[in-house]
Amino acid sequence: MNLKQSRRKDGRVYLSIEKSYRDKITGKPRAKTVKSLGYLDELEKVYDDPIAHFKEVARKMTEEEKSQKKLTLSINMDEKLSAGTDNRKNFGYAAILKIYHELGLDIFFKNKSRHENFEYNTNSIMILLVVSRLLCPGSKKKAFEEKDRYFERFNFSLADVYRSLSHFSKVAKKFQRYLNSQIKEKYGRNTKTIYYDVTNYYFEIDEGDEFRKLGMSKEKRRDPIVQMGLALDTDGIPLSYELFPGNTVDKETFRPVIGEIRRNYDTGRIIVVADMGIITGDNIFYLQGKEKGRNFNGYVFSFSVRGATKAFKGYVLSDEGYVDNDGKPADEDADFKMKSRVIARDINVTLPSGKVVKKTVYEKQVIFWGRKYALKAKAEREEVLKKAHDLAVNPQKYTKATSYGAAKYVKNLKFDKKTGEVLNVKERPVFDAAKVAEDEKYDGYYAIVTSELDMSDVEVIETYRGLWKIEETFRVTKGVLETRPVYVSLQDHINAHFLICFIALTIMRLIQKKMGKLYSAEKIVESLNRISCSNEYENIYLFDYRSEVSDAVGEALGVDFTNKRLRLGDIKKILAQTKK
Repeated sequence: MNLKQSRRKDGRVYLSIEKSYRDKITGKPRAKTVKSLGYLDELEKVYDDPIAHFKEVARKMTEEEKSQKKLTLSINMDEKLSAGTDNRKNFGYAAILKIYHELGLDIFFKNKSRHENFEYNTNSIMILLVVSRLLCPGSKKKAFEEKDRYFERFNFSLADVYRSLSHFSKVAKKFQRYLNSQIKEKYGRNTKTIYYDVTNYYFEIDEGDEFRKLGMSKEKRRDPIVQMGLALDTDGIPLSYELFPGNTVDKETFRPVIGEIRRNYDTGRIIVVADMGIITGDNIFYLQGKEKGRNFNGYVFSFSVRGATKAFKGYVLSDEGYVDNDGKPADEDADFKMKSRVIARDINVTLPSGKVVKKTVYEKQVIFWGRKYALKAKAEREEVLKKAHDLAVNPQKYTKATSYGAAKYVKNLKFDKKTGEVLNVKERPVFDAAKVAEDEKYDGYYAIVTSELDMSDVEVIETYRGLWKIEETFRVTKGVLETRPVYVSLQDHINAHFLICFIALTIMRLIQKKMGKLYSAEKIVESLNRISCSNEYENIYLFDYRSEVSDAVGEALGVDFTNKRLRLGDIKKILAQTKK
Protein backbone atom coordinates (compact mmCIF):
# COMPACT_ATOMS: atom_id res chain seq x y z
CA MET A 1 0.00 0.00 0.00
CA ASN A 2 1.23 3.50 -0.75
CA LEU A 3 0.20 7.00 0.26
CA LYS A 4 -0.79 9.01 -2.82
CA GLN A 5 -0.73 12.84 -2.89
CA SER A 6 -2.83 14.33 -5.70
CA ARG A 7 -2.75 18.05 -6.42
CA ARG A 8 -6.14 19.33 -7.59
CA LYS A 9 -6.84 22.26 -9.94
CA ASP A 10 -7.43 24.64 -7.02
CA GLY A 11 -3.94 23.83 -5.68
CA ARG A 12 -5.15 21.73 -2.73
CA VAL A 13 -3.52 18.33 -2.09
CA TYR A 14 -5.74 15.27 -1.67
CA LEU A 15 -4.48 12.18 0.18
CA SER A 16 -5.46 8.58 -0.50
CA ILE A 17 -4.05 5.10 0.01
CA GLU A 18 -3.63 3.07 -3.15
CA LYS A 19 -2.62 -0.47 -3.99
CA SER A 20 -0.44 -1.42 -6.96
CA TYR A 21 -1.18 -4.47 -9.08
CA ARG A 22 -0.49 -5.84 -12.56
CA ASP A 23 -3.29 -6.03 -15.11
CA LYS A 24 -3.91 -9.71 -15.88
CA ILE A 25 -4.84 -9.04 -19.49
CA THR A 26 -2.34 -6.37 -20.60
CA GLY A 27 0.41 -7.16 -18.08
CA LYS A 28 0.84 -3.42 -17.38
CA PRO A 29 1.24 -2.06 -13.82
CA ARG A 30 -1.91 -0.46 -12.41
CA ALA A 31 -3.05 1.08 -9.14
CA LYS A 32 -6.41 1.33 -7.40
CA THR A 33 -7.58 3.46 -4.49
CA VAL A 34 -8.38 1.38 -1.41
CA LYS A 35 -9.03 4.27 1.01
CA SER A 36 -9.79 7.96 0.47
CA LEU A 37 -8.43 10.18 3.27
CA GLY A 38 -9.25 13.82 2.49
CA TYR A 39 -7.57 17.14 1.77
CA LEU A 40 -4.19 17.74 3.38
CA ASP A 41 -5.06 21.20 4.77
CA GLU A 42 -8.09 19.77 6.59
CA LEU A 43 -6.17 16.72 7.88
CA GLU A 44 -3.48 19.02 9.30
CA LYS A 45 -6.13 20.30 11.74
CA VAL A 46 -6.40 16.77 13.17
CA TYR A 47 -2.87 15.36 12.79
CA ASP A 48 0.47 17.04 13.52
CA ASP A 49 2.00 15.42 10.42
CA PRO A 50 -0.75 13.81 8.25
CA ILE A 51 1.71 12.56 5.63
CA ALA A 52 3.92 10.73 8.16
CA HIS A 53 0.83 9.42 9.96
CA PHE A 54 -0.84 7.95 6.86
CA LYS A 55 2.40 6.54 5.47
CA GLU A 56 2.53 4.51 8.67
CA VAL A 57 -1.15 3.53 8.18
CA ALA A 58 -0.35 2.37 4.65
CA ARG A 59 2.63 0.35 5.93
CA LYS A 60 0.50 -1.38 8.56
CA MET A 61 -2.22 -2.14 6.00
CA THR A 62 0.44 -3.79 3.82
CA GLU A 63 1.69 -5.88 6.74
CA GLU A 64 -1.84 -6.88 7.69
CA GLU A 65 -2.59 -7.95 4.12
CA LYS A 66 0.60 -10.01 4.02
CA SER A 67 -0.18 -11.64 7.36
CA GLN A 68 -3.61 -12.68 6.11
CA LYS A 69 -1.93 -14.54 3.29
CA LYS A 70 0.14 -16.58 5.73
CA LEU A 71 -1.35 -19.48 7.59
CA THR A 72 0.21 -22.09 9.84
CA LEU A 73 -1.26 -25.55 9.46
CA SER A 74 -0.97 -28.32 12.00
CA ILE A 75 -0.90 -31.65 10.15
CA ASN A 76 -1.83 -34.98 11.74
CA MET A 77 -0.01 -37.63 9.69
CA ASP A 78 -2.24 -40.35 11.17
CA GLU A 79 -5.46 -38.72 10.03
CA LYS A 80 -7.68 -40.96 7.86
CA LEU A 81 -9.96 -40.02 5.02
CA SER A 82 -13.65 -40.30 5.76
CA ALA A 83 -15.48 -42.99 3.83
CA GLY A 84 -16.73 -41.69 0.50
CA THR A 85 -14.41 -38.66 0.50
CA ASP A 86 -14.18 -37.08 -2.95
CA ASN A 87 -13.44 -33.38 -2.59
CA ARG A 88 -11.36 -32.73 -5.70
CA LYS A 89 -12.68 -29.80 -7.73
CA ASN A 90 -11.95 -28.60 -11.24
CA PHE A 91 -11.01 -24.95 -11.67
CA GLY A 92 -9.91 -25.00 -15.32
CA TYR A 93 -13.52 -24.59 -16.40
CA ALA A 94 -13.14 -20.89 -15.52
CA ALA A 95 -11.64 -20.49 -19.01
CA ILE A 96 -14.80 -21.94 -20.57
CA LEU A 97 -17.01 -19.69 -18.45
CA LYS A 98 -15.00 -16.68 -19.62
CA ILE A 99 -15.81 -17.27 -23.30
CA TYR A 100 -19.37 -18.40 -22.54
CA HIS A 101 -20.15 -15.10 -20.84
CA GLU A 102 -18.12 -12.93 -23.19
CA LEU A 103 -20.44 -14.21 -25.91
CA GLY A 104 -23.49 -13.41 -23.79
CA LEU A 105 -24.80 -16.96 -24.02
CA ASP A 106 -26.22 -16.63 -20.53
CA ILE A 107 -28.29 -13.66 -21.71
CA PHE A 108 -29.70 -15.64 -24.63
CA PHE A 109 -30.79 -18.66 -22.60
CA LYS A 110 -32.20 -16.55 -19.77
CA ASN A 111 -34.24 -14.48 -22.24
CA LYS A 112 -35.54 -17.49 -24.14
CA SER A 113 -36.77 -19.21 -20.99
CA ARG A 114 -38.36 -16.11 -19.47
CA HIS A 115 -41.87 -16.77 -20.75
CA GLU A 116 -41.76 -20.57 -20.55
CA ASN A 117 -43.78 -22.46 -17.96
CA PHE A 118 -40.86 -24.44 -16.49
CA GLU A 119 -38.98 -23.40 -13.36
CA TYR A 120 -35.53 -24.91 -13.89
CA ASN A 121 -32.64 -22.69 -14.96
CA THR A 122 -31.84 -23.54 -18.60
CA ASN A 123 -28.71 -21.38 -18.57
CA SER A 124 -27.32 -23.26 -15.57
CA ILE A 125 -28.10 -26.58 -17.26
CA MET A 126 -26.43 -25.48 -20.50
CA ILE A 127 -23.29 -24.40 -18.61
CA LEU A 128 -23.02 -27.85 -17.00
CA LEU A 129 -23.59 -29.67 -20.32
CA VAL A 130 -21.12 -27.51 -22.28
CA VAL A 131 -18.40 -27.67 -19.60
CA SER A 132 -18.87 -31.43 -19.26
CA ARG A 133 -18.81 -31.92 -23.04
CA LEU A 134 -15.42 -30.22 -23.20
CA LEU A 135 -13.78 -31.58 -20.04
CA CYS A 136 -15.44 -34.92 -19.38
CA PRO A 137 -17.65 -35.93 -22.35
CA GLY A 138 -20.29 -38.60 -21.91
CA SER A 139 -24.01 -38.96 -21.40
CA LYS A 140 -26.24 -36.28 -19.91
CA LYS A 141 -26.66 -38.56 -16.89
CA LYS A 142 -22.90 -38.72 -16.41
CA ALA A 143 -22.65 -34.92 -16.62
CA PHE A 144 -25.33 -34.57 -13.93
CA GLU A 145 -23.73 -37.17 -11.65
CA GLU A 146 -20.37 -35.37 -11.85
CA LYS A 147 -21.72 -31.84 -11.35
CA ASP A 148 -20.11 -31.55 -7.90
CA ARG A 149 -16.62 -31.48 -9.43
CA TYR A 150 -17.24 -27.78 -10.19
CA PHE A 151 -17.72 -24.80 -7.87
CA GLU A 152 -21.12 -23.91 -9.38
CA ARG A 153 -24.50 -24.26 -7.69
CA PHE A 154 -26.34 -26.54 -10.07
CA ASN A 155 -29.79 -26.51 -8.52
CA PHE A 156 -31.75 -28.80 -10.81
CA SER A 157 -32.59 -32.48 -11.18
CA LEU A 158 -31.61 -35.03 -13.80
CA ALA A 159 -35.22 -34.96 -15.01
CA ASP A 160 -34.84 -31.19 -15.51
CA VAL A 161 -31.77 -31.82 -17.68
CA TYR A 162 -33.71 -34.11 -20.00
CA ARG A 163 -36.73 -31.78 -20.05
CA SER A 164 -34.53 -28.85 -21.03
CA LEU A 165 -33.33 -30.65 -24.17
CA SER A 166 -36.66 -30.06 -25.91
CA HIS A 167 -36.36 -26.34 -25.18
CA PHE A 168 -32.78 -26.22 -26.50
CA SER A 169 -33.91 -27.92 -29.70
CA LYS A 170 -36.67 -25.35 -30.17
CA VAL A 171 -34.29 -22.38 -29.94
CA ALA A 172 -31.33 -23.95 -31.78
CA LYS A 173 -31.76 -22.07 -35.06
CA LYS A 174 -32.20 -18.69 -33.37
CA PHE A 175 -29.27 -19.46 -31.13
CA GLN A 176 -26.93 -20.02 -34.08
CA ARG A 177 -27.89 -16.63 -35.51
CA TYR A 178 -27.40 -14.97 -32.12
CA LEU A 179 -24.03 -16.65 -31.66
CA ASN A 180 -22.89 -15.45 -35.08
CA SER A 181 -23.83 -11.85 -34.26
CA GLN A 182 -21.99 -12.06 -30.92
CA ILE A 183 -18.83 -13.45 -32.50
CA LYS A 184 -18.91 -10.70 -35.15
CA GLU A 185 -19.25 -8.06 -32.45
CA LYS A 186 -16.83 -9.45 -29.85
CA TYR A 187 -14.17 -11.18 -31.95
CA GLY A 188 -14.75 -10.26 -35.58
CA ARG A 189 -15.86 -12.64 -38.32
CA ASN A 190 -14.11 -13.27 -41.64
CA THR A 191 -16.67 -14.81 -43.98
CA LYS A 192 -15.01 -14.04 -47.31
CA THR A 193 -14.27 -17.76 -47.59
CA ILE A 194 -16.61 -20.35 -46.09
CA TYR A 195 -15.61 -24.00 -45.75
CA TYR A 196 -18.37 -26.58 -46.03
CA ASP A 197 -18.42 -30.33 -45.54
CA VAL A 198 -20.65 -33.16 -44.41
CA THR A 199 -20.12 -35.95 -41.92
CA ASN A 200 -22.34 -38.39 -40.08
CA TYR A 201 -22.71 -39.70 -36.55
CA TYR A 202 -23.74 -43.22 -35.62
CA PHE A 203 -26.14 -44.53 -32.97
CA GLU A 204 -25.53 -47.85 -31.26
CA ILE A 205 -29.06 -49.14 -31.76
CA ASP A 206 -30.34 -52.17 -33.67
CA GLU A 207 -32.95 -50.43 -35.79
CA GLY A 208 -33.24 -46.93 -37.17
CA ASP A 209 -36.24 -44.64 -37.52
CA GLU A 210 -37.36 -41.77 -39.75
CA PHE A 211 -34.43 -39.64 -38.65
CA ARG A 212 -31.73 -42.14 -37.76
CA LYS A 213 -31.46 -44.01 -41.02
CA LEU A 214 -29.37 -47.16 -41.47
CA GLY A 215 -26.23 -46.42 -43.45
CA MET A 216 -22.45 -46.55 -43.64
CA SER A 217 -20.86 -44.16 -41.17
CA LYS A 218 -17.56 -42.40 -41.86
CA GLU A 219 -15.99 -44.95 -39.53
CA LYS A 220 -17.16 -47.73 -41.90
CA ARG A 221 -19.76 -48.89 -39.36
CA ARG A 222 -23.17 -49.95 -40.63
CA ASP A 223 -25.44 -48.36 -38.03
CA PRO A 224 -28.33 -45.92 -37.94
CA ILE A 225 -26.80 -42.50 -38.62
CA VAL A 226 -27.68 -38.82 -38.95
CA GLN A 227 -25.96 -36.45 -41.36
CA MET A 228 -24.51 -33.09 -40.39
CA GLY A 229 -23.69 -30.26 -42.76
CA LEU A 230 -21.22 -27.84 -41.17
CA ALA A 231 -19.90 -24.47 -42.33
CA LEU A 232 -16.81 -22.73 -40.93
CA ASP A 233 -15.64 -19.18 -41.49
CA THR A 234 -12.26 -18.26 -43.00
CA ASP A 235 -10.54 -18.64 -39.60
CA GLY A 236 -12.04 -22.07 -38.97
CA ILE A 237 -14.57 -20.83 -36.39
CA PRO A 238 -17.92 -22.70 -36.63
CA LEU A 239 -20.54 -20.66 -38.47
CA SER A 240 -23.65 -22.80 -38.91
CA TYR A 241 -24.77 -26.42 -38.96
CA GLU A 242 -27.84 -28.46 -39.74
CA LEU A 243 -28.84 -32.08 -39.14
CA PHE A 244 -30.39 -34.32 -41.79
CA PRO A 245 -31.81 -37.85 -41.86
CA GLY A 246 -29.11 -40.48 -42.29
CA ASN A 247 -30.05 -41.30 -45.88
CA THR A 248 -29.59 -37.71 -47.11
CA VAL A 249 -26.85 -37.53 -49.74
CA ASP A 250 -24.12 -34.96 -49.19
CA LYS A 251 -25.04 -32.74 -52.12
CA GLU A 252 -28.60 -32.27 -50.80
CA THR A 253 -27.37 -30.76 -47.53
CA PHE A 254 -25.59 -27.86 -49.23
CA ARG A 255 -28.41 -25.48 -50.07
CA PRO A 256 -30.19 -25.59 -46.68
CA VAL A 257 -27.01 -24.70 -44.75
CA ILE A 258 -25.55 -22.17 -47.19
CA GLY A 259 -29.02 -20.72 -47.77
CA GLU A 260 -29.43 -20.07 -44.03
CA ILE A 261 -26.08 -18.26 -44.02
CA ARG A 262 -26.92 -16.18 -47.10
CA ARG A 263 -30.32 -15.13 -45.74
CA ASN A 264 -29.57 -14.49 -42.07
CA TYR A 265 -25.85 -14.00 -41.44
CA ASP A 266 -25.13 -10.74 -43.27
CA THR A 267 -21.93 -12.09 -44.80
CA GLY A 268 -21.81 -10.17 -48.06
CA ARG A 269 -20.24 -12.00 -50.98
CA ILE A 270 -18.87 -15.41 -50.06
CA ILE A 271 -16.66 -18.02 -51.71
CA VAL A 272 -17.63 -21.52 -50.62
CA VAL A 273 -14.95 -24.22 -50.53
CA ALA A 274 -16.11 -27.84 -50.61
CA ASP A 275 -15.24 -31.34 -51.79
CA MET A 276 -16.45 -33.01 -54.96
CA GLY A 277 -19.40 -34.65 -53.19
CA ILE A 278 -21.07 -31.22 -53.14
CA ILE A 279 -20.38 -30.18 -56.74
CA THR A 280 -23.61 -30.41 -58.73
CA GLY A 281 -25.07 -28.12 -61.34
CA ASP A 282 -27.94 -27.23 -59.01
CA ASN A 283 -25.58 -26.24 -56.19
CA ILE A 284 -23.32 -24.16 -58.42
CA PHE A 285 -26.27 -22.38 -60.01
CA TYR A 286 -27.89 -21.79 -56.60
CA LEU A 287 -24.70 -20.50 -55.04
CA GLN A 288 -23.78 -18.04 -57.73
CA GLY A 289 -27.20 -16.52 -58.39
CA LYS A 290 -27.30 -13.20 -60.21
CA GLU A 291 -27.21 -9.68 -58.87
CA LYS A 292 -26.92 -6.63 -61.16
CA GLY A 293 -25.69 -8.80 -63.99
CA ARG A 294 -22.84 -10.46 -62.09
CA ASN A 295 -22.31 -13.69 -60.20
CA PHE A 296 -23.00 -12.86 -56.57
CA ASN A 297 -21.25 -15.71 -54.73
CA GLY A 298 -18.30 -17.86 -55.72
CA TYR A 299 -16.98 -21.35 -55.24
CA VAL A 300 -13.78 -23.37 -55.07
CA PHE A 301 -14.68 -27.05 -55.45
CA SER A 302 -12.59 -30.15 -55.94
CA PHE A 303 -13.37 -31.97 -59.17
CA SER A 304 -13.09 -35.70 -59.86
CA VAL A 305 -10.36 -36.56 -62.35
CA ARG A 306 -11.13 -40.26 -62.59
CA GLY A 307 -14.85 -39.58 -62.99
CA ALA A 308 -14.42 -36.81 -65.56
CA THR A 309 -14.95 -36.83 -69.33
CA LYS A 310 -12.40 -38.30 -71.71
CA ALA A 311 -11.54 -34.80 -72.94
CA PHE A 312 -10.86 -33.54 -69.41
CA LYS A 313 -8.70 -36.57 -68.60
CA GLY A 314 -6.72 -35.89 -71.78
CA TYR A 315 -6.11 -32.32 -70.65
CA VAL A 316 -4.95 -33.54 -67.22
CA LEU A 317 -2.51 -36.12 -68.60
CA SER A 318 -1.08 -33.86 -71.29
CA ASP A 319 2.33 -32.46 -70.27
CA GLU A 320 1.62 -29.23 -72.12
CA GLY A 321 1.23 -26.15 -69.95
CA TYR A 322 2.47 -27.52 -66.62
CA VAL A 323 4.80 -25.30 -64.59
CA ASP A 324 6.67 -25.88 -61.34
CA ASN A 325 6.55 -23.84 -58.15
CA ASP A 326 8.81 -21.22 -59.73
CA GLY A 327 6.56 -20.81 -62.75
CA LYS A 328 9.04 -22.53 -65.08
CA PRO A 329 8.01 -25.35 -67.45
CA ALA A 330 7.89 -28.56 -65.40
CA ASP A 331 10.20 -31.42 -66.39
CA GLU A 332 10.11 -35.12 -65.53
CA ASP A 333 12.06 -34.59 -62.32
CA ALA A 334 9.65 -31.99 -60.92
CA ASP A 335 8.12 -32.88 -57.56
CA PHE A 336 5.18 -30.56 -58.16
CA LYS A 337 3.50 -29.09 -61.21
CA MET A 338 0.32 -27.18 -62.01
CA LYS A 339 -1.59 -25.59 -64.86
CA SER A 340 -4.96 -23.98 -65.46
CA ARG A 341 -7.42 -22.83 -68.06
CA VAL A 342 -10.62 -20.81 -68.18
CA ILE A 343 -13.39 -22.66 -69.93
CA ALA A 344 -17.12 -22.56 -70.53
CA ARG A 345 -18.78 -25.64 -69.04
CA ASP A 346 -22.37 -26.78 -69.33
CA ILE A 347 -24.05 -27.82 -66.08
CA ASN A 348 -27.42 -29.47 -65.53
CA VAL A 349 -29.84 -27.35 -63.53
CA THR A 350 -33.21 -28.49 -62.18
CA LEU A 351 -35.96 -25.89 -62.55
CA PRO A 352 -38.74 -25.50 -59.95
CA SER A 353 -40.99 -27.40 -62.37
CA GLY A 354 -38.65 -30.38 -62.21
CA LYS A 355 -37.41 -29.90 -65.75
CA VAL A 356 -33.64 -30.23 -66.21
CA VAL A 357 -31.98 -27.67 -68.46
CA LYS A 358 -28.40 -26.86 -69.38
CA LYS A 359 -26.76 -23.68 -68.16
CA THR A 360 -23.31 -22.43 -69.07
CA VAL A 361 -20.81 -21.37 -66.40
CA TYR A 362 -17.42 -19.85 -67.01
CA GLU A 363 -14.92 -21.26 -64.58
CA LYS A 364 -11.24 -21.72 -64.01
CA GLN A 365 -9.96 -25.28 -63.88
CA VAL A 366 -6.73 -25.73 -61.91
CA ILE A 367 -4.83 -29.02 -62.16
CA PHE A 368 -1.90 -29.92 -59.96
CA TRP A 369 0.24 -32.99 -59.40
CA GLY A 370 2.57 -33.83 -56.53
CA ARG A 371 5.07 -36.64 -56.32
CA LYS A 372 4.33 -37.22 -52.62
CA TYR A 373 0.61 -37.47 -53.44
CA ALA A 374 1.34 -40.02 -56.18
CA LEU A 375 3.50 -42.13 -53.88
CA LYS A 376 0.87 -41.96 -51.15
CA ALA A 377 -1.88 -43.09 -53.55
CA LYS A 378 0.26 -46.00 -54.73
CA ALA A 379 1.02 -47.09 -51.17
CA GLU A 380 -2.63 -46.89 -50.12
CA ARG A 381 -3.67 -48.94 -53.14
CA GLU A 382 -1.23 -51.76 -52.34
CA GLU A 383 -3.31 -52.97 -49.38
CA VAL A 384 -6.50 -52.74 -51.45
CA LEU A 385 -4.92 -54.76 -54.27
CA LYS A 386 -3.87 -57.54 -51.85
CA LYS A 387 -7.48 -57.74 -50.75
CA ALA A 388 -8.69 -57.66 -54.37
CA HIS A 389 -6.44 -60.60 -55.35
CA ASP A 390 -7.78 -62.62 -52.43
CA LEU A 391 -11.35 -61.58 -53.26
CA ALA A 392 -10.95 -62.90 -56.81
CA VAL A 393 -9.63 -66.23 -55.53
CA ASN A 394 -11.87 -66.64 -52.46
CA PRO A 395 -15.02 -64.59 -53.12
CA GLN A 396 -17.13 -66.53 -50.58
CA LYS A 397 -15.00 -65.14 -47.73
CA TYR A 398 -16.41 -61.67 -48.37
CA THR A 399 -19.62 -59.67 -48.41
CA LYS A 400 -20.44 -56.37 -50.07
CA ALA A 401 -19.48 -54.57 -46.86
CA THR A 402 -16.19 -56.41 -46.21
CA SER A 403 -15.07 -56.18 -49.84
CA TYR A 404 -15.42 -52.39 -49.79
CA GLY A 405 -12.68 -50.71 -51.85
CA ALA A 406 -11.34 -53.94 -53.35
CA ALA A 407 -14.47 -54.92 -55.29
CA LYS A 408 -13.87 -52.32 -58.02
CA TYR A 409 -10.71 -54.21 -59.05
CA VAL A 410 -12.54 -57.53 -59.51
CA LYS A 411 -14.65 -58.35 -62.56
CA ASN A 412 -17.72 -60.62 -62.61
CA LEU A 413 -18.51 -59.88 -58.97
CA LYS A 414 -22.17 -59.74 -57.97
CA PHE A 415 -23.82 -59.43 -54.57
CA ASP A 416 -27.14 -60.47 -53.13
CA LYS A 417 -29.16 -57.25 -52.71
CA LYS A 418 -30.63 -58.34 -49.38
CA THR A 419 -27.78 -60.14 -47.63
CA GLY A 420 -24.78 -58.59 -49.36
CA GLU A 421 -23.25 -62.03 -49.89
CA VAL A 422 -21.26 -62.80 -53.05
CA LEU A 423 -23.41 -64.66 -55.59
CA ASN A 424 -22.25 -67.68 -57.58
CA VAL A 425 -22.25 -66.67 -61.24
CA LYS A 426 -21.33 -68.43 -64.46
CA GLU A 427 -18.11 -66.49 -64.96
CA ARG A 428 -15.75 -66.66 -62.01
CA PRO A 429 -14.51 -63.37 -60.49
CA VAL A 430 -11.14 -62.31 -61.89
CA PHE A 431 -8.66 -59.60 -60.94
CA ASP A 432 -9.05 -56.55 -63.21
CA ALA A 433 -5.48 -55.49 -64.06
CA ALA A 434 -6.70 -53.05 -66.71
CA LYS A 435 -8.71 -51.13 -64.10
CA VAL A 436 -5.65 -50.90 -61.89
CA ALA A 437 -3.52 -49.57 -64.76
CA GLU A 438 -6.17 -46.96 -65.62
CA ASP A 439 -6.37 -45.72 -62.02
CA GLU A 440 -2.58 -45.55 -61.72
CA LYS A 441 -2.45 -42.97 -64.53
CA TYR A 442 -4.10 -40.38 -62.30
CA ASP A 443 -2.14 -40.96 -59.09
CA GLY A 444 -1.09 -37.62 -57.63
CA TYR A 445 -3.35 -35.53 -59.87
CA TYR A 446 -5.98 -33.21 -58.40
CA ALA A 447 -8.42 -30.86 -60.06
CA ILE A 448 -10.14 -27.77 -58.68
CA VAL A 449 -12.84 -25.73 -60.38
CA THR A 450 -13.61 -22.18 -59.35
CA SER A 451 -15.77 -19.24 -60.29
CA GLU A 452 -12.89 -16.91 -59.35
CA LEU A 453 -11.34 -16.40 -62.78
CA ASP A 454 -8.84 -13.79 -61.60
CA MET A 455 -7.54 -15.80 -58.65
CA SER A 456 -4.01 -17.12 -59.23
CA ASP A 457 -3.43 -20.87 -59.47
CA VAL A 458 -1.44 -20.85 -56.23
CA GLU A 459 -4.19 -18.93 -54.42
CA VAL A 460 -6.85 -21.34 -55.69
CA ILE A 461 -4.84 -24.32 -54.46
CA GLU A 462 -4.12 -22.71 -51.07
CA THR A 463 -7.76 -21.73 -50.66
CA TYR A 464 -8.86 -25.28 -51.33
CA ARG A 465 -6.24 -26.69 -48.97
CA GLY A 466 -7.90 -24.68 -46.21
CA LEU A 467 -10.59 -27.37 -46.26
CA TRP A 468 -8.38 -29.30 -43.81
CA LYS A 469 -9.80 -26.97 -41.14
CA ILE A 470 -13.20 -28.58 -41.39
CA GLU A 471 -11.76 -32.09 -41.59
CA GLU A 472 -9.78 -31.39 -38.42
CA THR A 473 -12.91 -29.93 -36.83
CA PHE A 474 -14.83 -33.16 -37.45
CA ARG A 475 -11.91 -35.03 -35.88
CA VAL A 476 -12.16 -32.82 -32.78
CA THR A 477 -15.93 -33.31 -32.48
CA LYS A 478 -15.64 -37.08 -32.72
CA GLY A 479 -12.47 -37.37 -30.65
CA VAL A 480 -12.10 -34.61 -28.06
CA LEU A 481 -15.83 -33.92 -27.67
CA GLU A 482 -16.89 -37.56 -28.16
CA THR A 483 -19.99 -36.44 -30.02
CA ARG A 484 -20.75 -40.02 -30.93
CA PRO A 485 -22.11 -42.47 -30.05
CA VAL A 486 -25.20 -40.45 -29.13
CA TYR A 487 -27.02 -41.57 -25.98
CA VAL A 488 -30.37 -39.83 -26.53
CA SER A 489 -33.09 -41.09 -28.86
CA LEU A 490 -35.87 -38.52 -29.31
CA GLN A 491 -35.28 -36.26 -32.30
CA ASP A 492 -35.51 -33.01 -30.31
CA HIS A 493 -33.08 -34.45 -27.75
CA ILE A 494 -30.71 -35.38 -30.59
CA ASN A 495 -30.97 -31.84 -31.93
CA ALA A 496 -30.14 -30.47 -28.46
CA HIS A 497 -27.18 -32.82 -28.12
CA PHE A 498 -25.61 -31.47 -31.29
CA LEU A 499 -26.35 -27.89 -30.27
CA ILE A 500 -24.41 -28.50 -27.04
CA CYS A 501 -21.53 -29.97 -29.05
CA PHE A 502 -21.64 -26.99 -31.44
CA ILE A 503 -21.38 -24.54 -28.54
CA ALA A 504 -18.53 -26.51 -26.95
CA LEU A 505 -16.69 -26.65 -30.28
CA THR A 506 -17.11 -22.91 -30.86
CA ILE A 507 -15.83 -22.06 -27.37
CA MET A 508 -12.79 -24.28 -27.91
CA ARG A 509 -12.01 -22.62 -31.26
CA LEU A 510 -12.29 -19.17 -29.69
CA ILE A 511 -9.96 -20.17 -26.86
CA GLN A 512 -7.49 -21.37 -29.48
CA LYS A 513 -7.89 -18.11 -31.42
CA LYS A 514 -7.16 -16.06 -28.29
CA MET A 515 -4.07 -18.21 -27.70
CA GLY A 516 -2.77 -17.57 -31.20
CA LYS A 517 -3.65 -21.12 -32.35
CA LEU A 518 -0.44 -22.40 -30.74
CA TYR A 519 -1.99 -25.44 -29.05
CA SER A 520 -4.26 -28.26 -30.14
CA ALA A 521 -7.71 -28.77 -28.69
CA GLU A 522 -6.45 -31.98 -27.08
CA LYS A 523 -3.67 -30.19 -25.19
CA ILE A 524 -5.94 -27.40 -24.02
CA VAL A 525 -8.61 -29.81 -22.75
CA GLU A 526 -5.99 -31.89 -20.97
CA SER A 527 -4.60 -28.78 -19.28
CA LEU A 528 -8.02 -27.43 -18.23
CA ASN A 529 -8.87 -30.81 -16.74
CA ARG A 530 -5.65 -30.89 -14.75
CA ILE A 531 -6.19 -27.40 -13.31
CA SER A 532 -7.87 -28.93 -10.29
CA CYS A 533 -7.61 -28.63 -6.53
CA SER A 534 -8.39 -30.39 -3.28
CA ASN A 535 -9.73 -29.00 -0.02
CA GLU A 536 -6.59 -28.89 2.13
CA TYR A 537 -7.85 -27.18 5.26
CA GLU A 538 -11.24 -25.65 6.03
CA ASN A 539 -11.86 -23.27 3.09
CA ILE A 540 -8.34 -23.48 1.61
CA TYR A 541 -7.78 -25.37 -1.66
CA LEU A 542 -4.45 -26.78 -2.81
CA PHE A 543 -3.49 -26.85 -6.52
CA ASP A 544 -0.88 -29.23 -7.91
CA TYR A 545 -0.64 -28.46 -11.63
CA ARG A 546 0.89 -25.68 -13.70
CA SER A 547 2.26 -25.90 -17.23
CA GLU A 548 3.18 -23.87 -20.27
CA VAL A 549 -0.32 -24.49 -21.65
CA SER A 550 -2.16 -23.48 -18.45
CA ASP A 551 -0.07 -20.30 -18.26
CA ALA A 552 -0.90 -19.53 -21.91
CA VAL A 553 -4.62 -20.09 -21.31
CA GLY A 554 -4.58 -17.89 -18.23
CA GLU A 555 -2.66 -15.11 -19.96
CA ALA A 556 -4.92 -15.16 -23.02
CA LEU A 557 -8.15 -15.11 -21.01
CA GLY A 558 -7.11 -13.03 -18.02
CA VAL A 559 -7.59 -15.84 -15.47
CA ASP A 560 -4.79 -16.52 -12.97
CA PHE A 561 -4.04 -20.25 -12.86
CA THR A 562 -0.65 -19.88 -11.11
CA ASN A 563 -1.63 -19.93 -7.41
CA LYS A 564 -0.66 -22.94 -5.33
CA ARG A 565 -3.36 -22.20 -2.76
CA LEU A 566 -6.58 -20.20 -2.87
CA ARG A 567 -9.28 -19.55 -0.32
CA LEU A 568 -12.77 -20.56 -1.38
CA GLY A 569 -13.81 -16.92 -1.34
CA ASP A 570 -11.01 -16.01 -3.77
CA ILE A 571 -11.98 -18.88 -6.08
CA LYS A 572 -15.56 -17.63 -6.15
CA LYS A 573 -14.37 -14.08 -6.85
CA ILE A 574 -12.34 -15.28 -9.85
CA LEU A 575 -15.28 -17.28 -11.17
CA ALA A 576 -17.56 -14.28 -10.67
CA GLN A 577 -15.14 -12.15 -12.72
CA THR A 578 -15.35 -14.60 -15.63
CA LYS A 579 -19.12 -14.02 -15.75
CA LYS A 580 -18.93 -10.24 -16.20
